Amino acid sequence: MRDLLLEIGLEELPAQYVLRSEKQLAERVTTFLTEARVQFGAITVYSTPRRLAVLVKDVEENQQDLTETLRGPAKKIAQDAEGNWSKAAAGFARGRGLSVDDLYFAEEKGVEYVFADRHESGQPTSTLLPALEDVVRGMTFPKNMKWGTSSLRYMRPIRWLVALFGAEQIDFEIEGVKTGNVTRGHRFLSKGDVVITEPAAYAETLEREFVVASYEDRKGRIERQIEELASEQGWTVPLDASLLEEVTNLVEWPTALFGEFDARYLELPEEVLITTMKEHQRYFPVYIGETLKNYFVTVRNGNAEHLQNVAKGNEKVIRARLADAVFFYEEDQKTKIDEQLVRLDRIVFHEKLGTTGDKVRRVEQLAGTLAPLFNADAAKVARAGAIHKFDLVSQMVYEFTELQGVMGEKYALQQGEDAEVAAAIREHYMPRFAGDASPATSTGAVLALADKLDSIAAFFGIGMIPSGSQDPFALRRQAQGVVQILADWKIALPLDKLLSQVVDSQLQAGLYDADKEQVKAQLEDFFMLRLKYRLQERQVRYDVIDAVLTTGLAIDRLDARADAVQAMLASEAKLLIEQLTRVVNIAKKGEAGDVDPSLFENTEEKDLHAAIEATLPETERAVEAGDYHQAITSLRALEHPISTYFENTMVMSDVEAIRENRLREMKRLAATIENVADFSALVL
Repeated sequence: MRDLLLEIGLEELPAQYVLRSEKQLAERVTTFLTEARVQFGAITVYSTPRRLAVLVKDVEENQQDLTETLRGPAKKIAQDAEGNWSKAAAGFARGRGLSVDDLYFAEEKGVEYVFADRHESGQPTSTLLPALEDVVRGMTFPKNMKWGTSSLRYMRPIRWLVALFGAEQIDFEIEGVKTGNVTRGHRFLSKGDVVITEPAAYAETLEREFVVASYEDRKGRIERQIEELASEQGWTVPLDASLLEEVTNLVEWPTALFGEFDARYLELPEEVLITTMKEHQRYFPVYIGETLKNYFVTVRNGNAEHLQNVAKGNEKVIRARLADAVFFYEEDQKTKIDEQLVRLDRIVFHEKLGTTGDKVRRVEQLAGTLAPLFNADAAKVARAGAIHKFDLVSQMVYEFTELQGVMGEKYALQQGEDAEVAAAIREHYMPRFAGDASPATSTGAVLALADKLDSIAAFFGIGMIPSGSQDPFALRRQAQGVVQILADWKIALPLDKLLSQVVDSQLQAGLYDADKEQVKAQLEDFFMLRLKYRLQERQVRYDVIDAVLTTGLAIDRLDARADAVQAMLASEAKLLIEQLTRVVNIAKKGEAGDVDPSLFENTEEKDLHAAIEATLPETERAVEAGDYHQAITSLRALEHPISTYFENTMVMSDVEAIRENRLREMKRLAATIENVADFSALVL
């Protein structure tokens, strides 16, 4: 056995794509070896901004032998009456590198078939490994580029390749770059090219050349260094997970340091300071207790030499950034909200959907109609709807787009707006991402829902529907936000009715010219997928999802319904589910109407009717209250009466009056069952 090393050397990768590319390379190498029938041991992955690498331990010297039994056509097709082989049999053998002499017959499930045993001896692993070229070439990335005269599209240009099986080099070439045993150390600290003598020495060799090849190792070093700095200075330095990941993937040899900026900049809103440090400079903010201080921590891609000069350089950069922020902040405060609203009419929202000012007015109108659903104050909703995007034309948001909504709230408060109205300006963007909270105020919830529904319906109306990975207007994220808000606020209005209302209003306003029913159907399908995704995230079984979603697009009780049905499946419920499904299926043949007890012919029919009379009101009250566990418990009381009823009663009687009476009974019971779930969708 030998170790295998594959390293792809690249120009600096975008930090956000390093880890996913590392994972992809490991998966592709694993798949390659598995499909090649080569056994191997543990896999270790490495990645830095300049390299992706995989180390595979204990790779077998030879491919495993392959012995398989192949089934061909049935005997009646493989041979004629005289026992001669048919073209089908000959083709079966030839296609597998065999002759008809290798064929034999055997019975399978009562039918005789042609079979053949094929044996393929394993090849030396070293002869298979040059095909790793396909692994490298086949890597996929969110964004690709070409370089020079290369025809290959890749995340970044390939600069070197290392491919070793033990000490043996694996030969292949990609766009003029040949494999070898030479890698490169740190761009500035290393002395030059670095020879890897054997795969197991990879990480240790790079360490000597100022490259920490392991992401987890680099991350750990950064965490420890920042903690040491914080401890020495008496600071608290929160390690934001996404920022830590990004910084880790920007450096190969991390060294943490800190800098300082003028305390007068602390007069800026804290969000401005943090955004400047995190988003623009990749700095970690510094606190003492819960108070933000005029220091920052950053990570250098280098050693500890001349750190003071590095700190001064960073201080100079952030000083300029913060000076700009002060200027923007002071200038914005000179402009009234109403003056900024006028400027929204100069910003194109979309060439087919008008200006941002047009959108604001649509959202304001829609929010007014939605306010009663949230018991929101109509006056506050109206004011928030009128001004909720005014900060988009502020200088601060123009420079720091991450602060949209945040600065709107602050500026609104400074100009005397109601606190809830101001909060709604920030909250109407919520939830901004998966895991983010819904708006906390009713005004914010109404505005967020109206804004998202308007955008989604408008883009569907002009045919801009997400497909595949293409979603330039983030409609999927906004749709998830709609679902989350309706669920968190327990809004009872079914989503399909809400969508219909939005589309109707947009069509009446002449926003677009489209077939109303088609747009509504497309929107319902789109949101149905979002609801499925929501339930999948909650680990709900696929058949339970189907069972609860057939009851429509009512979101307020979706989670409770799914939980109840899933809990039901964990108990002894097979017979109950079968009986409820049978009732619903038979009920499809009848019409609703009053049941006449005088037409009952047997005791079981009377018993079922009595059980329904006693049970359905309780079940319907439970459904009305959203207690689906209780609703299912109530239905359990019908399990035995339904079972004995079907054993002793022919619903489809030859006597028309009796048949229709029994179908009305089934129809009545089915209506309540279907309000709980579609039990026929459950897989038993």
